[in-house]
Amino acid sequence: MTEMKENLLDWLRDAHAMEEQAEQMLRAQAKRIEHYPAVRQRIEQHLEETLGQQRLLKSSIERLGGSPSTAKDLMGRMMAFGQAAGGMTNSDEIVKGAISSYVFENLEIATYTALIAAAKAVGDIETQRVCEQILPQEQAMAQWVLEHLPQLTEEFLSRDAAPNVEAKR
Repeated sequence: MTEMKENLLDWLRDAHAMEEQAEQMLRAQAKRIEHYPAVRQRIEQHLEETLGQQRLLKSSIERLGGSPSTAKDLMGRMMAFGQAAGGMTNSDEIVKGAISSYVFENLEIATYTALIAAAKAVGDIETQRVCEQILPQEQAMAQWVLEHLPQLTEEFLSRDAAPNVEAKR
């Protein structure tokens, strides 16, 4: 059982680092979006959810006698910085950013699904409850991105085709 709890604790640290990465990505996206207010508003809403998720994960980690991994958290932030820097050079930044967001949300969904199963297996009802609270937020964001991607793509294409109109962000 001890090994199972260690795995759970390690995976919680990974999830915390993932949410650190998400925070940085969401902040960068929200800051750069100029011409798509609905997208920026939803990103800002999810950023607030992400900050809450970080707190919940940290409390679960600490309750299990651990602390978030500074190295993993730093790596997550560095990866987010690299993604943001790379995205700035794309002429279709808003569309590629939305696609990347959808992919990342699905990574989060898979992570929390696994964490729920792990917490259940070790009998950690509190961690299971925390992950069950976070999972629908990630599912809702993924669904929102997927539902709005066609409209966002069409809006980008219209803006891109118009003379003297910025479309990329």
